[in-house]
Amino acid sequence: MQIPEFYFPEHFDKECNCGSLIAIEELKSIPFKFKRVYFIYGVGEDVIRGKHAHIFSTQLLICVHGSCEITLDNGKKRKTIILDSPNRGILQKNMIWGEMKNFSKDCVLMVLSNELYNEDEYIRDYKEFQRLLKQSEHNCEYEYCAL
Repeated sequence: MQIPEFYFPEHFDKECNCGSLIAIEELKSIPFKFKRVYFIYGVGEDVIRGKHAHIFSTQLLICVHGSCEITLDNGKKRKTIILDSPNRGILQKNMIWGEMKNFSKDCVLMVLSNELYNEDEYIRDYKEFQRLLKQSEHNCEYEYCAL
């Protein structure tokens, strides 16, 4: 099962030792326009975040500092990936269950979403998620979410 990953070029000037810069541009670096950006940080040990799917939203998850594990689930297959670099992100399409765990103490996870926050488009019960998948004719162009 493949999870769509994106790698962003790092720009740095070796002569001045002035750090690195990573730019993310909608419809250029990532395949969608984003309407919302949020950060998850300060997560305690053994906490699992997420535990939901979105009916409409597509999200790009980037660990800008530290590390965490992301598990994506299409109702039939699960795949876990470790995010530990600010120049790499993974895509979570709509109707994909997502969970985040094993956050390092210094972890900052940035999420870019193509939709504004709307509680009505969250599916927070896994059995309901599976029921909705069976009802719909969900077709995803990525291998990891093909049913």
